[in-house]
Amino acid sequence: MITIQYNREGLEYDSHAMITSFYPGTESKQMLVTDLTEPLPADTIRIVMDAERETGSVSFARGEILPEDQAYVFTPPAGGKSADFKHAWKLFFYDTLAAYAGRTLPWGALSGVRPTKLIMAKAKEIARGDILSEEEEMQAVCRSMAAEYRVSAQKAELGYRIAMLEDRILEPFRYEGQGQEGYSIYIGIPFCPSTCLYCSFLSYPIAAKQKQVGAYLDGVKQEMAAAAEIMSDKRLDTVYIGGGTPTALSAAELEVLLDGIHSLLPMETVQEYTVEAGRPDSITAEKLQVMKKYGVSRISVNPQTFSDATLKLIGRHHTVEQLYEAFALARAEGFDNINMDLILGLPGETIADVEHTFAKVRGLAPDSLTVHSLAVKRASRMKDWIREHGQITGLDYERAMQLGQETAAALGMKPYYLYRQKNMAGALENTGFAREGRYGLYNILIMEEVQSIYAIGAGTVSKRVFTDGSGRIERCDTHKDLSLYLSDIEAMIERKRRLFGNEE
Repeated sequence: MITIQYNREGLEYDSHAMITSFYPGTESKQMLVTDLTEPLPADTIRIVMDAERETGSVSFARGEILPEDQAYVFTPPAGGKSADFKHAWKLFFYDTLAAYAGRTLPWGALSGVRPTKLIMAKAKEIARGDILSEEEEMQAVCRSMAAEYRVSAQKAELGYRIAMLEDRILEPFRYEGQGQEGYSIYIGIPFCPSTCLYCSFLSYPIAAKQKQVGAYLDGVKQEMAAAAEIMSDKRLDTVYIGGGTPTALSAAELEVLLDGIHSLLPMETVQEYTVEAGRPDSITAEKLQVMKKYGVSRISVNPQTFSDATLKLIGRHHTVEQLYEAFALARAEGFDNINMDLILGLPGETIADVEHTFAKVRGLAPDSLTVHSLAVKRASRMKDWIREHGQITGLDYERAMQLGQETAAALGMKPYYLYRQKNMAGALENTGFAREGRYGLYNILIMEEVQSIYAIGAGTVSKRVFTDGSGRIERCDTHKDLSLYLSDIEAMIERKRRLFGNEE
């Protein structure tokens, strides 16, 4: 446990995010203190800032996690604005932790989810100056990201290449006051065969909730009808069905859902229609045939790992052999846009396990690949597992991610989207790779926030992206509890009506 003491409010978020990046998986607590003469308890970081922001300091107290006593002094830029002060503090605190811990982070002081948005803005800023080649522009971006955020050259280059590709892919979806504004729909199916150890998404074991499935699908259809009416002046670009595991539904239930989508939503303009099939133990030929019947164009068959021992440990309740069978079934039914998700850093896995997994991926040759660094979420059972068994250690995360990049390149894929989360293994990232023409459009649209997402179902969050140049984004959510969701659908629809209304 690391204790973080502050003598004033306002620095908690960035400071805490940085500490959890340098000490992943270590629990921490924050507290405001006024008596700075009190000695520091062991494993405590004290952050002191005077009232006028003229100077500050960071002190470390030796303990089991923090190895020695040390203090660092912060002097902010003179006469700077509040934003300048905050940025200077963030860099100082990053440099302090790097010096104290004796290591750097691949993404430096960046703590946001969407580094490619920042990199794209930086590239556009640089492009307004001298006329540069793409290589010169990339090097200029890398230098700027290193100086301003301490991002490594490797990650800045990865972010730049993804940002440039996204910029090309997103061109038809940008609304510039002409034509019809586009939007996407997300439909959440909060049921799974079982809940995985690492999962923090809304997920009910379907066997325990079977009696509510029919009512839930009725509620989702009610929301779909409302969405079609509320968004009638806009163009529907993509539909994404996630969860949970949508294919935890029976073939008959899946048909009810997809028939509702086909009947109630304006599907004639949709460019990508995804079902997150996910769990191989939920995939059957009959369900795949239902998806084909209704025009689903992209699915996921997600192994996470090709180790039976790890699959058992994380609670996936299927074998590697079932994965092969599900993938073969999907190909036999004509699906030519299949994604696979993998997680690096699962308990007990070594670099040899990762090499084995990527070798098997090469043999199957999916059309896209999403490589995740394990993120330990508060809402997942992984927290409890770590508390009982200790931290997950031993994997060379940089090498594991490199193996993912090499595998994707060998399969003719390019990195096309990227995002980060808190408490990520190796302080790395999640990266999507795909062949040309197989890029996950919904993934890019939601990550780069270029259009609104109308979300349907329990535990989902709708997001309105205002296209008036203001950069404003507003959200509203739905109940996570199934009973509350089913009893309050009209009120949730009304909130979305207000969110997506024409009032600016």
